[in-house]
Amino acid sequence: MKLINKPHSSLKLAAGTGSSVVIDHCQVCDSTDLESVLFLGYLSPVNQMRTIGEVPNEQGAYPAGMLFCKRCELVQLGLSVDPAIIFPPSYPYTSGTTRILRDNFAQLHRQVVELYGLKPNDFVVDIGSNDGTLLSNFKDGGCRVLGIEPTNIAQIASDRGINTLQNYFLPEVARAVRIEYGAAKVVTVANCFAHMEGVHQIVEGILELLDSQGLFISENHYLIPLLDTLQYDTIYHEHLRYYSLHSIKYLLEIHGLEVVHAERIQTHGGSIRVYSARKGVFQVNPSVDQLLSAEPTGEAMLGRLKQFRQDVILSKLRLLSMLRDIKEQGARIWAISAPSRASTLVNYVGLDDGILDYVVEIKGSLKLGKYLPGTLIPVVDESNLFDAQPEYALILSWHIADELAPILRARGFKGKFITPLPVPRIL
Repeated sequence: MKLINKPHSSLKLAAGTGSSVVIDHCQVCDSTDLESVLFLGYLSPVNQMRTIGEVPNEQGAYPAGMLFCKRCELVQLGLSVDPAIIFPPSYPYTSGTTRILRDNFAQLHRQVVELYGLKPNDFVVDIGSNDGTLLSNFKDGGCRVLGIEPTNIAQIASDRGINTLQNYFLPEVARAVRIEYGAAKVVTVANCFAHMEGVHQIVEGILELLDSQGLFISENHYLIPLLDTLQYDTIYHEHLRYYSLHSIKYLLEIHGLEVVHAERIQTHGGSIRVYSARKGVFQVNPSVDQLLSAEPTGEAMLGRLKQFRQDVILSKLRLLSMLRDIKEQGARIWAISAPSRASTLVNYVGLDDGILDYVVEIKGSLKLGKYLPGTLIPVVDESNLFDAQPEYALILSWHIADELAPILRARGFKGKFITPLPVPRIL
């Protein structure tokens, strides 16, 4: 099967960059009537992490600005960075290390079986399959599975017995997979349907691969909780689009797909799971209209986005003020966990190794021994936290603070916890 080095982009190259493309129109409906929402500055790629002790040298940083399309309600970035930079072969993220994701994918498998009668030996494909955590549930349920994953994390999945193709997903890849394995009863794209360039090409590839009675299931960060709980830290170049149900429905209907079920899920601080199929194949669940009616649209959405911008600015100033007061007391501040979102928060707020001494990660994390992107803040094993006992610990995975804090307290951490969002506070 032919290896695709990088996805094709029909967008215009940004002058002088060579590796990024300006997005001056809506990625879904092609409208140029875009409203600027928020600019977070120039951010380093969240998965480009330098080794501790490496002499600082040139590191790319790219503008991160949110735009709102008034026609189809999509919120998107205004720049697309070369996927080879955003998703390097040494990609450090593995979904299997997060309990809430493992539980979520197990529940997804159960739901597909219960709602849509998935059977053993049905063929299931996961695009952006990472370490195979999602597919392992379908494999254990007797399905034939295939992961499609462009980074070296594909090898981890293969070693676990999850059949995985290391490649980018494009229509020609979909055709080759269908010829070799047959049509897929289910195609899933979890937490990367908003990441990929050329979203219409991606949907065309999914249709190429999908059985006529098949389901396409996507999971994405959901715009509504992003706004409601001030999750500006989820804005980084890996995430090209921030879907509401209105905008994803608009996209899918262009290609003859109908949203048949939708629900909010808890992953990543608030996501949306959307089931779709060719029009008329399945009955539309009332959940679709319920979620659509709960979303602000038009001027109401634009007003909500403007309020979000103001709240983000104030949140940054409040966090800086809190940390300044702590440092003036001579106290030490460490940080808990180094998810991708931590890079946005740390760089936008302007934190460095003079403010945060260390970031701790669980044993086995591929981020250990590295610096947080754009900084010289070292990522070390969390056992160091219990030895050093800093006075404060800033929980960068704040969306799961209720889960993390009791665990760390039970293991012996005696200091105070800080959560940065939606309002900075000491627990």
